[in-house]
Amino acid sequence: MSLHHITWRATVGAVEDETVVAEAIAWLVGDAELVEIERTTSYHGSEIHMVTGICKKKRQSLSSLARIGAENLHTLSQEIEQRFDENNTLHFRLDFHSFINGEAVLAMPGNESTIKCHTKVEVYPGQESKQECLNVIAQALELSTKSSE
Repeated sequence: MSLHHITWRATVGAVEDETVVAEAIAWLVGDAELVEIERTTSYHGSEIHMVTGICKKKRQSLSSLARIGAENLHTLSQEIEQRFDENNTLHFRLDFHSFINGEAVLAMPGNESTIKCHTKVEVYPGQESKQECLNVIAQALELSTKSSE
């Protein structure tokens, strides 16, 4: 039971500092080399930056998930029905402004500024996908608890 990968993505407007967001996402993924900043324009023509961090290694992905903290992991496990899809992917968002201020807070639906996360859970034939996701969250919780001691 593990993760195939984890992806963190944020949209940064022209008035915000994309390097601060990139540093925050680098902390989540554990390596600044895994973060990319893409400069583009929004639908309305204003300049924006897409900041993306991707972990493709299993252990690194699990460590990245653990960084959101025990309270958030507990919430994810309780909301598995809403956050886990038929493609074995766990979806959630962190509140952008809280995270930039150093606190990982799961975003409420409708929040405008978020850091989106999706992570693919390894599920093999004969395994129950939601249970495997819960097992991965439990592993991340254990890692989170160890790192906070």
